[in-house]
Amino acid sequence: MPVKDDKKERSGIQVIARAAAILRVLKDERSGLSLGQIATRADLPRSTVQRITGALAAERFIIQDPRGGGIRLGPELGAFAEAANFNIAERCRAILNDVTRDTGETTDLAVLRNGGMIFLDQVPGLHRLRTVSSVGDVFPLTTTANGLACLAIMPGDEAQEVILQEQAGKDIAQIQDRLDEIRSTGLAYDREEHTPGISAIGFAFRDLSGSYHAISVPVPSTRFDENAPRMELALRRAEARVTAEFGLRP
Repeated sequence: MPVKDDKKERSGIQVIARAAAILRVLKDERSGLSLGQIATRADLPRSTVQRITGALAAERFIIQDPRGGGIRLGPELGAFAEAANFNIAERCRAILNDVTRDTGETTDLAVLRNGGMIFLDQVPGLHRLRTVSSVGDVFPLTTTANGLACLAIMPGDEAQEVILQEQAGKDIAQIQDRLDEIRSTGLAYDREEHTPGISAIGFAFRDLSGSYHAISVPVPSTRFDENAPRMELALRRAEARVTAEFGLRP
């Protein structure tokens, strides 16, 4: 009996590992894949993929793409992602509060999802003239401090793919040069590139699941240069806390 139980346990672990491999393959293909493509990329027999995807579909972890593009990640995984995002927002809230206290400016937390920076949380600044974004707003990557900060900590080929999606047909050499600079300093800057009259500084980090996040300070440009040293110092302290307290990585 113990031998049978041990075999059953090993078999269950193997199924979980194979299901995880399938989900990871689908994570990089938003339009979906066929069973054969999944089998090839996950290095699994097609019959195994068919059996496991059937179980994943029953739990809504995967779905058939309505546009006929094949199998893709389903809404249930999105719910898990949102729960994880909430946890990150909750854990970073004290850090956002401290940055706003130290700078007097608005502090934002955003996550990279589906090619855009989605705002998860914000602590409003203390000035009468201040920047405000709504939680759930989506900003681009190549013209914002938080987006550029995330691009700078991505592997080079992954960052280039995202940049080309957003800047199709444009020369991206200048953006690549900026990413090199951000990697050397750890901070990204937006000087009225996204919104006239608004500038920002930010840094990025990855959570334990590998998702990209950024904390940034957007400021009316009229006081940006004057307050930049204070904001840079506050953000470097925040980055050190994110790494030390949560085990998250830049």
